[in-house]
Amino acid sequence: MKKLFLLSAAAVLISTGAFAQSTVVTTTGTGHAAAVQIEPEYRTKIKSYVTEHRVRPVTTKEKIIVGATVPSDVELQAVPADWGPSLTKYRYVYSGERVMLVDPGTRTVVQEID
Repeated sequence: MKKLFLLSAAAVLISTGAFAQSTVVTTTGTGHAAAVQIEPEYRTKIKSYVTEHRVRPVTTKEKIIVGATVPSDVELQAVPADWGPSLTKYRYVYSGERVMLVDPGTRTVVQEID
């Protein structure tokens, strides 16, 4: 009877895991340029947002890349809530047909949405 109960409990735990929402963002690394991993469906949502809202790209002297500091004269945009709650702590810049997630405290680019 114990085995049947344990097997049933294990089956319930495994099946409920399939319904759980997967993690949207995983931050890895240390320092200013921690990598942010974004699931593909959210990457698609972000790209669609930029296209649908006709976000104007910014132009800078230097190319904006992951790990670089965004110049202070570049306005950082608020991340919309539908990009996922884990991303709202960041800001973004649209530059060179790329969306760059920026840590607003340090103005460091933490992820490129390609």
